[in-house]
Amino acid sequence: MDSLDLEVLTRARDWLHAGHRVMLATVVRTWGSSPRPPGALLALRDDGRAVGSVSGGCIEDDLIHRLRRDGLPRDAHTVSYGVTADEARRFGLPCGGTLQLVLEPLADAGALDELLDRLARNELATRRLDLASGRATLHAGHADQGLHFDGHTLISVFGPRYRLLLIGAGQLSSALARIASALDFAVTVCDPREEYSEEWNVPGTVLTRDMPDDVVIAMRPDARTAVIALTHDPKLDDLALMEALKSPAFYVAALGSRHNNDARRERLKEFDLSEAQIERLHGPAGLYIGSRTPAEIAVSIAAELVAMKNGAAADSLLNVRDAKAALDIAADTLSSCAVAPT
Repeated sequence: MDSLDLEVLTRARDWLHAGHRVMLATVVRTWGSSPRPPGALLALRDDGRAVGSVSGGCIEDDLIHRLRRDGLPRDAHTVSYGVTADEARRFGLPCGGTLQLVLEPLADAGALDELLDRLARNELATRRLDLASGRATLHAGHADQGLHFDGHTLISVFGPRYRLLLIGAGQLSSALARIASALDFAVTVCDPREEYSEEWNVPGTVLTRDMPDDVVIAMRPDARTAVIALTHDPKLDDLALMEALKSPAFYVAALGSRHNNDARRERLKEFDLSEAQIERLHGPAGLYIGSRTPAEIAVSIAAELVAMKNGAAADSLLNVRDAKAALDIAADTLSSCAVAPT
């Protein structure tokens, strides 16, 4: 879940403790283009205060208008927007966009306390809402779950933010950390080298000077964790990679040329790693966009990071390694044609 949705749950809990009545709106289905994905949250207080987002703003305005006109609903129910072209224009939805919300009156601050406590412990949790009774229960979750709604029961998945560990506190790491933070990753930067770590100043990130392998082990990477090695120093990068590749981390990558990454793969064979684990390494890191500057390289790596997070098909991505190999083949072909007799 992203930090905005965490804020929604926190504010809703605080409003309930303060004696307010609260309604929670959850996006459960979308068709065509839609401003917010399934699972997005909005909390409305009985006096019209709101936090969160389910659209670009027009649907929020309509829900606030309904609340002030009719009061908060007594029962959980669904509502749809954008079913017709006229509604899409009225509510500011993209062309063809339609979304369905579950509107749920909240009454139990203690239940949100329990959910937020689980999230504070970095646990994944599912919240099951039965629309007929309005009863919500909490259960353990796992990383491959997603929101489910069958018209009667809403199962929402809540869990820690996606985490990103960067090895190295140089200029490229700074650019990538800023992009990743904007993408709502919780960013940790590891660099035991004082000449780099002393200059780190990216707000909202965590800096550690511990050794990279110790940091990876302590973080216990899961399916919502990515590890990227950026120092060009095998003594630091390889230590982190050998632990990360043995973990369920969804993206493990390293900066460097194809030659350097081939050498890195050979070095990793000397550790307790299988061929399959070494094959998980993305190196050189990033998608091919012709990047040259640190900021452009950061964009390239961030693009591959998001693609892997979102499950984009590998054969639809043009990674740096394959793209440069293809360019080499093309250059060799052109060179051969240039010297061939006519």
